Amino acid sequence: MIDHLLAATTLRRPRLLIRAARIGSESYARDRHLNRLLGEREVASRAAPLGELLEREAPMDAARRTGAAAYSAARHVALLSAIIAETRIARQAREDARAR
Repeated sequence: MIDHLLAATTLRRPRLLIRAARIGSESYARDRHLNRLLGEREVASRAAPLGELLEREAPMDAARRTGAAAYSAARHVALLSAIIAETRIARQAREDARAR
């Protein structure tokens, strides 16, 4: 999970894309958004979905960079919003574990 945290915190994306994702992350609801972004599997079985989100975001960013016709800015923002929110959740869990 720490590797995923590092990868998530070192992402470099255009400022506008990140700004929109930060706004979207404020209304993030794990159960609803993960089902939509990652499929209909049980959310409870995804203890740490950050890795899976990062794997799905990488080809999306490549499509953005190449100007692919199938690129969806809305889906990219949704993925980045989930990554930002899940990074916050993972950091909080790590801090809670340290406090114990």
